[in-house]
Amino acid sequence: MRKLDTKSRVMIIRLLVEGNSIRATSRVADVSKNTVTKLLEDAGKACAVYHDEHVKGVEAKHVQADEIWSFCYAKAKNVEGAKAAPADAGDIWTWTAMDRDSKLMISYTIGDRSGATAREFMFDLASRVATRIQLTTDGHGAYLKAVTDAFSGDVDYAMLIKHYGDATGKKGHECKYSPAECTGATKEAIFGNPIMEDVGTSHIERQNLTMRMGMRRFTRLTNAFSKKAENHAYAVALHFMHYNFVRTHKTLRMTPAMAAGLVESPWEVENIVALVETAENVAPKKRGPYKKRQKKDISN
Repeated sequence: MRKLDTKSRVMIIRLLVEGNSIRATSRVADVSKNTVTKLLEDAGKACAVYHDEHVKGVEAKHVQADEIWSFCYAKAKNVEGAKAAPADAGDIWTWTAMDRDSKLMISYTIGDRSGATAREFMFDLASRVATRIQLTTDGHGAYLKAVTDAFSGDVDYAMLIKHYGDATGKKGHECKYSPAECTGATKEAIFGNPIMEDVGTSHIERQNLTMRMGMRRFTRLTNAFSKKAENHAYAVALHFMHYNFVRTHKTLRMTPAMAAGLVESPWEVENIVALVETAENVAPKKRGPYKKRQKKDISN
């Protein structure tokens, strides 16, 4: 089977992490759409494994968590009438937790917006931090029990609850594609001893913009949305690997992984490709059963 060379893989991954769609990447790199999708899957799997094994023992002080909406195949309201919709079609949420100081994306979980997903997300976050943290989330109720169960009270936790007006503009017209205007916010200490001056979600909300700019499937009002939930997860894993280890943060002047002490120097995209190639060599695919082709009788 013909394989892409390292140079081509680097180009494709660079295009993907800079916000290009699958089809745009295939046109620029002059490869098939299936080739791009296959590399995205392989890179996403390798990045997810590396993150799970190496982003641990993070000495963070202030962590902000949030959840960002997208959808798979069709929006939830349209799934019932969609043609051949898969079982995982509908709204899909990406839960993220970031160290405010190093800008490291410590933990992320993909699922729905239920308490079960919140619990999975918080337990993963708790397993990756090495110190007592001050945690800030929005007012989503699912966080309350999830944080309590995951940290067992060993956390300084506060919520930033935002208040919104009605979804109309200044002239009274309905804002179809704009969120309702934020009229204020309330800081509420939940348990522990959070420093109220440090309670905020501005950094993680800015990270939401980075995600929408860096992953085409998160861009609103386009046809580049995810068609499979698995590919959505692979794209997120690749994005955060590039964000944490490769991309130099403008304010820090280093990568978040360097600021958090996980690595001593910035990675290159070639390092991500090396993870993919290593995974290919370690776990070769099994060949399917060989079936002898029957010759067609063309005597008639």
